Amino acid sequence: MDKGLSVRVAQAAPFPLEAAFNVAPGEVLALVGPSGSGKTTVLRSIAGFHKPQDGLVICNGVTWLDSAAHVSLAPRERRAGFVFQSYALFPHMTALENVMEALGDRPRGEREGAARALLARVHLDTHGERRPAELSGGEQQRVAVARALARRPDVLLMDEPFSAVDRMTRRKLRQELEELRRELPMPIILVTHDLDDVRRLADRLCVMHKGRILQSGKTADVLAHPADQTIAELLDIE
Repeated sequence: MDKGLSVRVAQAAPFPLEAAFNVAPGEVLALVGPSGSGKTTVLRSIAGFHKPQDGLVICNGVTWLDSAAHVSLAPRERRAGFVFQSYALFPHMTALENVMEALGDRPRGEREGAARALLARVHLDTHGERRPAELSGGEQQRVAVARALARRPDVLLMDEPFSAVDRMTRRKLRQELEELRRELPMPIILVTHDLDDVRRLADRLCVMHKGRILQSGKTADVLAHPADQTIAELLDIE
């Protein structure tokens, strides 16, 4: 596919993994499954932090990984924005400095202005001088999103982005992600344990277990018609 993201990853060790899917621009794909099912490893394979034994990752027509052709771009060469579960902010830096750190490819004189614009996009324009310890969980998550967007990504990867916030903040962050996908139509992959996130945000859903995708399809179809009892049970425990 010329636009969007195409992924196929497989390995036998150190743990089995077999997953394949496409994500169109502006589409949100949710990866759902119990802990240890391989969801985060799939994200890390796309971003270049993990190299599966067999894989093919193509984004907007650019090959990021092709194990058969011995192609594997370094993470910095892949235009992927990654929002980690722990946010992974530098504790000694302000919110503004955290975002500026991801703007290393821009001329030095442009970085502060670009970082402030990104913080404004996630509704944190008045919090730029605060360090992570001075921010709430929801505010830290917004900084993490702004930093991911600083890479001008072609795909956004989000690993349990709402897990550390309360219900009210989670609702607000969902709304902001919906705004973001309208403004920046790129493929988004969301790893989550919360089926409310899936129902409200995901166009399509992949159910993973023990490294394999057991069922995939439109979110409403998969939730309404699990293919078998195992999948029904997995969805019940999410």
